[in-house]
Amino acid sequence: MLNTIRRIRSTAFALLILLAAACSSYNVRAAVKPEKDRKKAPDFELKDTMGKSVKLSDYKGKVVLLNFWATWCGPCKIEIPWFVEFEQKHKDHGFSVLGVSMDEEGWEIVKPYLERSKVNYRVLLGNDTVAQMYGGVDSLPTSFMIDKEGRIAAVHVGLVSKSEYQHDLNILLGLNKKTTSNRPRAGFVPALALGAN
Repeated sequence: MLNTIRRIRSTAFALLILLAAACSSYNVRAAVKPEKDRKKAPDFELKDTMGKSVKLSDYKGKVVLLNFWATWCGPCKIEIPWFVEFEQKHKDHGFSVLGVSMDEEGWEIVKPYLERSKVNYRVLLGNDTVAQMYGGVDSLPTSFMIDKEGRIAAVHVGLVSKSEYQHDLNILLGLNKKTTSNRPRAGFVPALALGAN
């Protein structure tokens, strides 16, 4: 019995180390890139909660926080209230949050979650094709900060601080001219690998 307990502990410890190593390889903290280094964000077309087709290019001229998430993702649940606040605070300054749910169960699980969470921004149902267009979104949450010209200005994989998102928005929306993208970045929490529960 004692040997069984030791084997279980050893196996659990080894799995914990492997999980920590795997998660840390997926964490990316990125400052807002200089304009000359930004690449065009791939355009896509997905359906929103009303069944309407939505293209990323519909948002050209706005700063977009493009967030890949899922209802089962703990760090995603932490970010969503921040994004609701950002949408409310900055929607009149040329900003939109665009959520892309990667829930395999589809609208059946996503719509009730959106209602409970009082999400005030547009959410689309994602797929593997769109995830691949964005480099193979392997971890959730993954967010892309897209500038007014439709270029990717920053990428966040995993949970980063609310102040880090606000800092990026200040730069991209020109709300704080004294802010620079070279300031030290706040801490982050590991991303969840897709398919994990």
